[in-house]
Amino acid sequence: MVPSLYFRENLDVLGLNELESKVYEAVGKVVDPETGLTFAEMHMIKSVKEEEPGVVKVEFIPSSPFCPIAFKLAMDIKREALKVAGVKKALVYCRGHMMEQQINEATNKE
Repeated sequence: MVPSLYFRENLDVLGLNELESKVYEAVGKVVDPETGLTFAEMHMIKSVKEEEPGVVKVEFIPSSPFCPIAFKLAMDIKREALKVAGVKKALVYCRGHMMEQQINEATNKE
């Protein structure tokens, strides 16, 4: 069951602005193909922050420090964040993974 914190009407509890809430909701629906659960159900989204107008930063923690699909997950998050109206640029950062530096560089390469 998805914790009530992740339902749209409760996102204001996290102190997110409107764009951050929409991005949080969108990336929370991404499904981890290894478990079949959404990122929201797995509590994988650590933070969503609008760094400047239209530019969002999303941090996530993969299910394992050795997760073999962490790069794919980062790209899935980026793709979904960019679909949200008002998002011009999405920066995605993996945290707690043995290759997080390489994943972050590749995901956010211009």
